[in-house]
Amino acid sequence: MVQVSPFKAIRPDRKLAHKVAALPYDVVNSQEAQELAQGNPYSYFHIDKAEIDVSESISVYDPEVYQTAAKNLTDFLAKGWLVKEAAAAFYLYELVMDGRSQTGIVTCTSIQDYLDEKIKKHEFTRHEKEIDRMNHIRTCDANTSPIFLSYRPQNDIQVLVAEWKSTHRPIYDFTSFHEVTHRVWMIDDPLTIQTISDLFMKVDTLYIADGHHRTESAVKVGLEKRKNGEQNSETEKFLSIIFPEDQLAIWEYNRVLNVDVPEDFFPRMAENYTITKTQHKKPTQAGDCQLYDGQAWYTLSIKPEKIPQDPVGKLDVALLQKYILEDIFDIKDMRTDQRIDFVGGIRGTAELKELVDSGAYQLAFSMYPTQMKDLLTVADAKQIMPPKSTWFEPKLLSGLFLHDLETK
Repeated sequence: MVQVSPFKAIRPDRKLAHKVAALPYDVVNSQEAQELAQGNPYSYFHIDKAEIDVSESISVYDPEVYQTAAKNLTDFLAKGWLVKEAAAAFYLYELVMDGRSQTGIVTCTSIQDYLDEKIKKHEFTRHEKEIDRMNHIRTCDANTSPIFLSYRPQNDIQVLVAEWKSTHRPIYDFTSFHEVTHRVWMIDDPLTIQTISDLFMKVDTLYIADGHHRTESAVKVGLEKRKNGEQNSETEKFLSIIFPEDQLAIWEYNRVLNVDVPEDFFPRMAENYTITKTQHKKPTQAGDCQLYDGQAWYTLSIKPEKIPQDPVGKLDVALLQKYILEDIFDIKDMRTDQRIDFVGGIRGTAELKELVDSGAYQLAFSMYPTQMKDLLTVADAKQIMPPKSTWFEPKLLSGLFLHDLETK
């Protein structure tokens, strides 16, 4: 069983939600955030990527960046652009993209549940990225963006969610990045709040879909506050949005390589893959990936006898890593090797072609998406996927909900 708690959300004024809401900090770089926030003083990028408000000569990890984030958060509250609720509540957050809808429950989840492995992960994290978000959380004294969690569907929860949506008006309803519709409902009825808490006590496990760095950072800051005598009921929790797994879609997470391509590249690949020249730029089934080498596109189909049976080893991203990245190019640490980069599926295969044609990279691999069932299986087995195995769309926007740790 897992614990979920209502919370006193810091959230935008109803009229400003569409102007405040921003893409997650980790899917845009500083220049993109600067451009997206241009002319919009309400943009949450002023808090989540506060480097856009300091000198370009200053490192994005400089203390001044985090201090600016905290100052901007204080200013947003003082101006009424963000408001803290007087009473704890749950929220429903629906995203609709290309006609497909997913609805999550906005809540606070338990640090102890994470420590007890009731909230399961499938990726490792990088220390420097953890430190960045820990500094952001400490300085703002808040969980400044939510963790994207999932669970195996529970009919009673889905019925309650559908009924609340059908009988109440949303507090936010707007369309934003990539033409995604965002709707939010507030659940402030005490009986319904208690019912939701009770229903999740019947859920055995939550799974991190996206936000491993945010999770580790939130947990570590909470543990620091335990140690330093700053512990309270809010520091024992972190902000999450929980979706049933059958509503979620994983997109492909593609790879590009800046490498010296050996003369025997294709013969070496052919030891493990069947190679076919093609006009298709996206694979249509598991076991296939597409390769672009600047001249043509190819389908690489893994030979059945080369597929291991363990939950991680049989993933397409793991097969590519083993048989091509490691065996041919000696790329063994995808987190630190500068010869590889990753391109989210939302950017399309045209970007892969452009990156290779520009000369910045020599090879691009268009991947078949990892499936949700694979993610859950890997997490249940306490194993770890290769880095950048999943790309979720649509993205949960930041700035719609913050969780105050109440230690300042």
